[in-house]
Amino acid sequence: MRSSDSLCPPPTSCFLRIVTVCGDKSRDEAAKAGPDSPFLSGFTLSLSHLQIQRLHSLIAMLHLTVRGRVGSLLARRATAALSSSSSARMAKHEVSETADMSQPMYWDRLDIPLPDKPYKDELTGSEKSLKQKEKGPWNQLTKEEKIALYRLTFCQTYAEMKQPTDEWKTIFGGILFFLGFTGLVIWWQRVYVFPKRPRTFDEEWQAKQIKRMLDMRINPVHGFSSKWDYEKGQWK
Repeated sequence: MRSSDSLCPPPTSCFLRIVTVCGDKSRDEAAKAGPDSPFLSGFTLSLSHLQIQRLHSLIAMLHLTVRGRVGSLLARRATAALSSSSSARMAKHEVSETADMSQPMYWDRLDIPLPDKPYKDELTGSEKSLKQKEKGPWNQLTKEEKIALYRLTFCQTYAEMKQPTDEWKTIFGGILFFLGFTGLVIWWQRVYVFPKRPRTFDEEWQAKQIKRMLDMRINPVHGFSSKWDYEKGQWK
């Protein structure tokens, strides 16, 4: 960045160089014209206006430069504050543990009677002694010890997995809720959104329409009017 700044001078210095060159050219023309020429007075007036314009332009450029530097400084401070606040929020949250799917896992499923690993990996002292007793004859184990050994390997039995739950109540309640909400939306649309029922749906209008079609004898061969008995004044 420093090398590019040295190659490209600031805009203020470039502006001052242009003003100086223009002023030198105007002075040379005034000297050639002479002191009594009208060009000298016009040159003095135009030079004063030119200086005022240059002064205004210089002030505007300085104002823009200051605003740009202040804006960049505020943007840097805001970015630093946001980054620090986000890092602080991330530090407050605990990192969730990820499961290694390449390792054997346990789950209760009806289609898989034997999971990849037992339900309990870390055993207590009594559970370890029970596992050692398991290696002997099972007729020496009590019913409670057999159940405890089963619970070390499995979490639920097939009867527990097949036992129905009350989840259907939640599903049925959700269906009823959405049906009721849909009914309220339809009622609101019919009252406040949809236009009024057309008059062509009225029974009186339809009766007049049928009479007009009969008077016009619409489709008298095989159509609508062919089913009307014009002599008796009734349908055939």
